[in-house]
Amino acid sequence: MQRTELLQLERFIDREVKARFAPGAVRRVVVRRHDDDRAGDDRPGDTPDGDGPAIEPGELLVRVVVGGADDQRSLDDWAQAHQAGMKRMRRELSLRLPAARWLEFTIEDASPPRPRITMPDDPALTGASLPPREAVTTALELLRTDYVFPDRAEQAAAAVEARLAAGEYDGLDEDTLAERLTSHLHEVCPDRHLRVRTRPRGPGPAWPGRPGEPGPGQPERARPASWRRPGNYGICRAERLDGNVGYLDLHAVADPEEAGPVIAAAMELVSGTDALIIDLRHNGGGSPHGVVFWCSYLFPDANTHLNDIFYRPTGETRQFWSLAWVPGPRYLDRPVYVLTSAQTFSGGEDFCYTLQAQGRAELIGEATGGGAHPTRTVPISATLAISVPFARSVNPVTGTNWEGTGVQPDVAVPAAGAFDVAYGKALRHVLASDAPPPLVDQAREALARLPAAGRGQPHGEPR
Repeated sequence: MQRTELLQLERFIDREVKARFAPGAVRRVVVRRHDDDRAGDDRPGDTPDGDGPAIEPGELLVRVVVGGADDQRSLDDWAQAHQAGMKRMRRELSLRLPAARWLEFTIEDASPPRPRITMPDDPALTGASLPPREAVTTALELLRTDYVFPDRAEQAAAAVEARLAAGEYDGLDEDTLAERLTSHLHEVCPDRHLRVRTRPRGPGPAWPGRPGEPGPGQPERARPASWRRPGNYGICRAERLDGNVGYLDLHAVADPEEAGPVIAAAMELVSGTDALIIDLRHNGGGSPHGVVFWCSYLFPDANTHLNDIFYRPTGETRQFWSLAWVPGPRYLDRPVYVLTSAQTFSGGEDFCYTLQAQGRAELIGEATGGGAHPTRTVPISATLAISVPFARSVNPVTGTNWEGTGVQPDVAVPAAGAFDVAYGKALRHVLASDAPPPLVDQAREALARLPAAGRGQPHGEPR
């Protein structure tokens, strides 16, 4: 983990820990690595000491500097008063940040030997289920801390707390609890990314997660390689159709850090075509960096402001612009048609909404799913997790986004017929151009075949 990533993680943990304890109970949180254990640095509460636990390579120590204590005895008194919170924090670190081998509670500006209470990782904590009441309470804490609209989060949490007090969740199995809690949250926050679900046992994504990556659940970079590579980074088809029309069928938007060479190869394949169809009808989302990478092929330089994302945890807004350089040729001065459906979601919607707002593509198909909020999935327990939208997209052209409404197509047709419409438009563009006679003949023949159907699909659609 790089220093910048460590400091970012430290800020997130500091904010969430302070939200869990009473005001003034925690002064700050410091996250230390193996290298820090040797030298320390100039952060408050992070002085080097030789009597603490040994931090091995790949491990982290999370140090909580408490308030209201100045020696070992008063620290012990603090721990007695906050025993439940300490145990819960250790459990959550074990679930969400497996590298945090050590959790330490200590005091401000102590001389060695430093008064401390150390809680090592306990593997048993990652396998234990929680009673429904504790699971609901933990979910609501995460909602209040991270949800992109704080007022709605508070309203939803208060409504669920009233149900909790009335015993509505008592005795529920985990599948029923997840379904019912999600339904109750949606009564106040009708956000398709917000969801409680069951999960496999074991550690979850790093706590509190890498900020800035949208997607259907957890950040793209946090997904294992086994998710990315077998699906070819979401690129299901890249081909040249009759009439010299390019076709890309994208089922996900992968991060270019991993998928860049594959994306570049796909764009190289269609670079010589006269029109391009990008099929997002089955695209469930992915990375905003992936959206920028794909879109940058369709703009001439770095001067196109594509999107902004506001992050609630930091209060910052990050701008996303087209890239000054992409590997391979750009796709310019030719029409682009984007196919959409009700299943197009999240990062897939970002892709088509951005191109539509910039006037760079014509959208054909159905209104999309309506999820514009980047999301992280956080374990509640060994068997439950909550997906919390922590940011929102703000398009620089429209000043808004597609949350709840979906992206509206320029040409509204059933998703099953969207390819025929787009392919017909692309072929007519080729026929109206100065294409050589063999291509004109090929385009004319392909256009004549379009009304026919075969195997339940339009004859012209790639199979």
